[in-house]
Parts: sequence; C-alpha cells; structure tokens
Amino acid sequence: MKSTTVAKNLRSGEWPLLEYLRELESRFAKVEPNLLAFVPEEDRWARLYREAKELLRRYPEPDHRPPLFGVPVGVKDIFHIEGFETRAGSLLPPEALSGMEASAVKRLKDACALIIGKTVTAEFAYIAPGPTRNPHNPEHTPGGSSSGSAAAVAAGLCLVAIGTQTVGSVNRPAAFCGICGFKPSYGKVPTDGVIPLAPSTDHIGWLASDVDGIELTAQALVPDWKLSQTEERPKLGIPDGPYLDYVTGDARLYFQETCAVLRAAGYTLLEVPAFPDFEELYRWHHLLVAGEATRAHERWYPKYKPLYRPETTELIERGLKISALDLETARAVRQRQREYIAALMQQRGIDAWISPSATGPAPRGLNSTGDSVMQLPWTQAGLPLLNIPTGFVRGLPVGIHIAGPWAKNETLVRWGLDIESLFKTPAKCPT
Repeated sequence: MKSTTVAKNLRSGEWPLLEYLRELESRFAKVEPNLLAFVPEEDRWARLYREAKELLRRYPEPDHRPPLFGVPVGVKDIFHIEGFETRAGSLLPPEALSGMEASAVKRLKDACALIIGKTVTAEFAYIAPGPTRNPHNPEHTPGGSSSGSAAAVAAGLCLVAIGTQTVGSVNRPAAFCGICGFKPSYGKVPTDGVIPLAPSTDHIGWLASDVDGIELTAQALVPDWKLSQTEERPKLGIPDGPYLDYVTGDARLYFQETCAVLRAAGYTLLEVPAFPDFEELYRWHHLLVAGEATRAHERWYPKYKPLYRPETTELIERGLKISALDLETARAVRQRQREYIAALMQQRGIDAWISPSATGPAPRGLNSTGDSVMQLPWTQAGLPLLNIPTGFVRGLPVGIHIAGPWAKNETLVRWGLDIESLFKTPAKCPT
C-alpha cells in the first residue's frame, strides 16, 4: 500500500488510529528484537497511545486533520526531541549532549506525526556502527549512519524516518535496505537541534518506502515545498570516468540493465565524462569532514575522549592536524564542485544525473556501514539526491540515485515518481 494511501486512511479514519497503532505494536514486538533499529525506550507504547488519543481529541473532524496525522515516524538519535535523551550512538552522558528540540522534529509534530522513537545511528553520525541489522538479511549491514531509520522503514516499523547525510548517510542505507531516500539541496531543512558532524556539508534527509512518501514528508519538512506539475522527462547524464569505477562488476552490469530499461521507456541517457579529478574531490571532502568534526566536538572530546569509539577518535585526531586555511580551501572546493556540475549540465543539455546508489549491495558483516563514495560528489556539491530501488543483486537490494540541479527539489522528486514506476516493487522484507 502506498505511503500516501496509508496517510490518507489515517486522516480520514478509514483506518482507525488506535487500531492501526495496535497492529504496529504487534509487528514491532515481532520484528524489532532481532532488527534493533530503535533506541530502547521504556513504556514506548503507553506513550504512543497517549499521544494518539490526544491527536484524536484535538482533531475529531477528519477534514481538519494535518497531512501526517497519526503517521509513525522514526527520528535518528542525533536529533533533540523534547522528553527524549540524545545519545548519538555514543557512550557519552546524555546530559552532556542535551539541546533544544530540532526544528525538523517540531515540523513533523505540527503535521501531527507520531514519533515512534529514536532510531539507531552510527556513533555521532560517522562510521562506527550500531547494532542494527539489514532487514533483508541480518548478516549484512543496513548501511549508515542513518542505519536504524532505513531498517525501520524497510521492515514496516514506521512509515517515514528522518536522518542526516554528510557524505552518504541517507541515500546509501536507503539503497542497502531497498527503500527510497532523499536529501534536498543543502540548507533546505534547518539543522538546528541536531548534533553536527560537519556543518558545511550536513544535510537533513528522510526515508520512505516509496517516492510518494518522500513527497508527502517534504510537504511537512519544507514549508515552501510546491508540488511540481512537470510532465517532461528529464535528459539523464551518466557520469562516466573514475567515479563509476568504484562500482563492483555485478552491480555495474545491473546498472547497465537499469539504464536499458530507462531507454526502452523513452528516456534519453547520455554518457558524459565527469569528475576527472575525483580522487582530489574525495580527499578534500574527507578533510572537510575531519576538520569540522574536530571543531564540533571541542566541548566534549577533551573531557570524554576514553568514551569515544576508535573510528570517531581517529577522525577527530586527524582533524586536529588540519589547518584553518585547509578547511577554507575544502569549503571552496564544495562551491567550485557545484559550479562545475552546473556548467557541465548546461553544456551537455542534461537535466539530472543518474548513477548507482552504492558500489554494490550491502556488504556482509556488521563492523562497517559500507562505502559512501557514490554519494560523495552530489553531497559535496549540496545537490538534491533521490534514491530509488530497482531490484536485487545477490539477493540484496540495489538501486539508482538521481541528482538534480541546485534547489530543483520538487522537480527531482516528480521525476522520481515516473522513474520509480518503471521498476517492479522490491520483494517485501522477510523480517
């Protein structure tokens, strides 16, 4: 059932909210103990029934109910939520990390979403993984750092979840878990009330089982979101060169088959040499993340260093060696990258870019969240990026992502609706 249909049924009362919540509680009890997508919460369901009854009291008339009335939403545990501790996947005391509720969370609440709970994150939204499993195969990573958000949506424990992306932390777990993930252009959703990793490249994004759910959530998170009515199919560019060389053999072959499906449906795809200096872009982006992460943690790291996991410690220690001048250069590289992509698109008449959303399906093991390299050029430039699942390789989901021009968020999502329709719905998670 489409995300928008579920939301519509909850608003109209065709699916009574308390009945829906009881069914969700039953599924949660069956699935979550093995999935581990959520931060444990005492009396979660007592809280949710209270909040659901309050929504029904405040909005007895279906015609007056906000768009996300009763929709279950997961929130990555780096967002501050009133009444919840924030641990950010770390061992640091939550009182040290406390802060005011995030604007993004307030917007979801204003739309009458039900916050099912905090979802598991890699430590401080970097790469040290949490306990979450991939719902398609528990021996494989769900990706990260928005691991719990992606797994929870894929397993049907919430309709929507929000996360963050500094390199690939929304789109990659969406790809690994076989769902849609979207990050709008940089700054489109405010990041206040969110523990930063690298503020110059931190984006808020969200995940849903389909593009309809992405668009529905956008209308709550982005106040000026305008539904695009465009019917024109975009001309899609394939960024040929060292960037695509990261894709593994079977995933590369499947991507070629995906492109054939698009061409058969009438899309124009053009291979365009791009990112000849990709290794330099990669280096500058990771330098920026390390340098800004060190500064973001300057209040906590000296006091709580023994509590940090090795991966995050290495990042911060590396960042301590980065000069202010190098940081400014790295920020300038971001702007040049955005201008380079825009110029190349104009030169070749490209409306959007299409590429594999990961180097391959989710790797086996839970000690890594996988490689974020496929998201890097688009996140670095701050461009809107939408993941769409297209099928399976080795029994695990794979997909494509579409990168659009700066600030063309609504148009990109509308294009995504048509592209999504060309691919069979991935098999339901076995969980």
